[in-house]
Amino acid sequence: MRVVISEFISLDGVVQAPGGAEEDRDGSFAHGGWSHPFFDAEVVGASFSESLAGAAALLFGRRTWQTMAAAWPERAGDPFADRMNALRKYVVSDTLGDDDLTWHNTERVPGEGAAARIQELREKGEGDLLVMGSPTLVRGLLGEGLVDELRLVVMPVLLGGGKSIFPADGGLRTLELVSAVTSPAGVQVCTYRPAPKA
Repeated sequence: MRVVISEFISLDGVVQAPGGAEEDRDGSFAHGGWSHPFFDAEVVGASFSESLAGAAALLFGRRTWQTMAAAWPERAGDPFADRMNALRKYVVSDTLGDDDLTWHNTERVPGEGAAARIQELREKGEGDLLVMGSPTLVRGLLGEGLVDELRLVVMPVLLGGGKSIFPADGGLRTLELVSAVTSPAGVQVCTYRPAPKA
């Protein structure tokens, strides 16, 4: 399975709370819902539909899983929601218990040893292990070299600070651009993969 990251991201690299004002206010983040003005079904919506279509399973950090688990089950009947609800889900967490895993088909992955478990998942099965949101998890996956594809939906906005998915460890990681599409609103949907080692 390939680990595929799909993120809404600002020009200054912020991924925090693209969907709503109360989604994630950590650090007094005041711009929740910033992606809405740039959304269009043809380019932005299609990129997420394409990502979900290739997914064999979903992988989340705890906060993103809790947000999704609170939203998607009640949207049953919509094809996108039905797919989200039916897919196998993994949540990396040391604080959630088995009784908390109320979203259908969810398995908890303890934070201790998460990289090894995700590597196991990469080595078996077909399709993608899709990660949406989950900036802390994504930062760790990038740091460990466990990302096979990075799909960035780059919005033409500067947010001035907030959570990022990029490791700040001084490591050099070279990527190659596989595809890029631009929406009428100036959103760039860019797909990157790790560059082959020379």
